Amino acid sequence: MNPDTLYQQPLMPHLLIEGLNRYNDEPCLYLGDKVASYRDVREQTSQLVQALQSKGLGVGSRIAIISTNRPEVLSNIAAMQLNGCVGTPLHPLGSLDDHAYVLEAAEIDTLIFDPGAFSELAAALQEKVAGLRNLLAFGPTEVGEDYLALAAGFSPQPLQAPDIGPEDIASVNFTGGTTGKPKGVMSPHRVSATMTQIQMAEWEFPDELRMLIATPLSHAAAAFFIPVLQKGGAFYVMQGFGIDDFFDMVRDHRITCTMLVPVMLYFLLDSPRATDGSMDSMETIFYGASPMSPARLQEGLEKWGQVFYQFFGQSECPMVIANMRKQDHDLAKPERLASCGRPTPWVHMALLDSEGKPVPDGEPGEICVRGPLVMAGYKDMPEQTAEAFAGDWLHTGDVGRLDEDGFLYIVDRTKDMIVTGGFNVFPREVEDVLATHEAVAQVVVVGVPDEQWGEAVKAVVVPKPGVETSAELASALQALVKEKKGSVQAPKSVDFVDGIPLTPVGKPDKKAVKARYWEGNERGVG
Repeated sequence: MNPDTLYQQPLMPHLLIEGLNRYNDEPCLYLGDKVASYRDVREQTSQLVQALQSKGLGVGSRIAIISTNRPEVLSNIAAMQLNGCVGTPLHPLGSLDDHAYVLEAAEIDTLIFDPGAFSELAAALQEKVAGLRNLLAFGPTEVGEDYLALAAGFSPQPLQAPDIGPEDIASVNFTGGTTGKPKGVMSPHRVSATMTQIQMAEWEFPDELRMLIATPLSHAAAAFFIPVLQKGGAFYVMQGFGIDDFFDMVRDHRITCTMLVPVMLYFLLDSPRATDGSMDSMETIFYGASPMSPARLQEGLEKWGQVFYQFFGQSECPMVIANMRKQDHDLAKPERLASCGRPTPWVHMALLDSEGKPVPDGEPGEICVRGPLVMAGYKDMPEQTAEAFAGDWLHTGDVGRLDEDGFLYIVDRTKDMIVTGGFNVFPREVEDVLATHEAVAQVVVVGVPDEQWGEAVKAVVVPKPGVETSAELASALQALVKEKKGSVQAPKSVDFVDGIPLTPVGKPDKKAVKARYWEGNERGVG
């Protein structure tokens, strides 16, 4: 008897095969004017599996992908899983230097790319990265090899799972890099399997699942792939996020579900089309990746009803540390809209102080987690891994508190805390107050150099369309925070801007915002 074999849980490759085999002619993927059935996706997946194998790629091969949203991306995600490859997505908006750093750090030997958008980048990366030996393009290319033409030479075969175990690495995803060099998060197969089980147990998917993907397919689709397949749903994929395009797709295809980051929701809520009936079919909007303003969330509930479902996680422990159900988005309890829901019972969670001890009830502490959802560590970064796993917990770097009903509130990132005149200010709390003002569309709060206080609180505000900025408006915003939170938290200054820089995964890039103000100072930007 071999317990490793006898008791092994189904992993992502097994779940993909079961899901793709479950249906045949039902639609699986809509993209532009193309519709692919389950059979189409299954057969293309098999051909891509064989194409990868013909290049000598299999269990443990390290592959990066960069592409616009196109149908082959979904089949390729499945093909890489079924070959046991280690995947690393590159964000379409990243720079050449960023991508080169990731390829070298992850020891990538194969790049799969969209030739229409990224041929020049692929060629530049091959020159820059010595270990990059295979360039495979989704179509005809002068750079590398036509991956699709190679795949077309193979006949579809029944899908088979690779010889892998729960601790084998499935992906190396790089953190956003808002605080220093990006770290390569090594996720074993048990992580995606656990995440999927929690999603299937807790997440509120509509019975008729028509899932609109408005974010990069190479990043977002993997998290929703299995639930959509298991429920016989279909993906509707946008080739780029546009406000009118989004509303058109929801209306025309009677979309029932989507996933958006908060900044996308703000753009949609500020559109005159937010209340024109286009959203009437929407049953569930999953949102996460960065904190959502409670004031904007309240606005969304008033316009679209109780369709919001929040998830909280991080690359090191993805997406399902805590979940806030649709019914918990209750306008009768507005204070709860600042929460990220209840911690999932499938993961151990504790709020710990700086000595690794649990904090008293109701007090803030660092959110720390244990369980099969946790990464294996950072690639080739033993010191950072040891720091993250101190005391046999994963330290998330987020400060949170629990209320009397067991709801978790993210107070802030530990690294974002502002120390001004010896007092600690958590920017998130100030941002939530400022976002209640009718003139504010988006806001980030950062600490900036100040000779007297060490750091001073600064608000960087994107006004709503049509709002005239003025010194009077800045004073009103300062007064609002002073009234709600006290003079220590009130911004010493307010800057109005057209937009806030975002990280490649759509989070406000506080490091970039801070850099404007800390340039030339002795202290670095944390």
